[in-house]
Amino acid sequence: MFRKNNKKAKYVAALLALLMMVSISAVGCGQGQDTNGEGEQLESKGSVTIGYVEGWAEGVAMTHLAQAILEDKLGYEVETKAADVGPVYQAVAQGEYDAFMDAWLPVTHQSYMERLGDQLDKYGPVYEGARIGLVVPSYVEIDSIEEMNDHKDKFDGKITGIDAGAGIMEKTRKAIEEYDLDFELLEGSGPAMTAALGKAIDDNEWIVVTGWAPHWKFAKWDLKFLEDPKKIYGEEEEIYIVTTKGLPEEMPEVTSLFKNMKMDDQQLGELEGYINEGMEPLEAGRLWMSENEEVINEWLSTQ
Repeated sequence: MFRKNNKKAKYVAALLALLMMVSISAVGCGQGQDTNGEGEQLESKGSVTIGYVEGWAEGVAMTHLAQAILEDKLGYEVETKAADVGPVYQAVAQGEYDAFMDAWLPVTHQSYMERLGDQLDKYGPVYEGARIGLVVPSYVEIDSIEEMNDHKDKFDGKITGIDAGAGIMEKTRKAIEEYDLDFELLEGSGPAMTAALGKAIDDNEWIVVTGWAPHWKFAKWDLKFLEDPKKIYGEEEEIYIVTTKGLPEEMPEVTSLFKNMKMDDQQLGELEGYINEGMEPLEAGRLWMSENEEVINEWLSTQ
């Protein structure tokens, strides 16, 4: 799915380059995030609050990249807040948060948009070709959800899930019913799911997880989606940015960025890769931004 993560040497070199860039900026003007990247001090234009779901790799990556751009290029103060997906949608709708950058549509987050969509504005898509479903290591010798019951013992009768309120969990509960699966759906988190997946792969054991792409796990391991003949998980989706109503009038530069921001597999995979290798998300955003100035400048252009 994604390009493989950079090799260790490249990662270390990139990290050193970022540290050097931050050090030079700090000497010249105090704090790197208060400048426009050319040594000029930026006057704060206000504050932006972006909600995200901890453990949703693509959302964490895009949120902190946006934070880096808004702070370093446009002069906004940005606060990022982690919460479960339901409360994030509610907070954006009520104006407590300004934006959420990980809205999966038209299927996964359909219920939230039906309930709160009239209180939200939508921009994008920021990513196309997203997909959810049940994912297994490629060595697992089945290809369809319909085959799962025949191999219940190998899976230990469990589907490893993420946080209870996630759209993919709702769809998986429906899949268990529609396919009459004799499986237990385990609630957890994104990081707990990938940890369990990694351990099973290390031990060459069968495991089935609630999975989605884009996600760095497809770059790290050889995985496959199980076929879904009943289309419970829908077709390919798109990821949008949703904001509170009235943001264009209050912060036109911010909404212009959201309108123009668009990432492909390679770009998002590289950004996620930095974070997966251990870099703090905001540092990863700043590094990716410094390496992709032409892309960032295009996003910042008015259209």
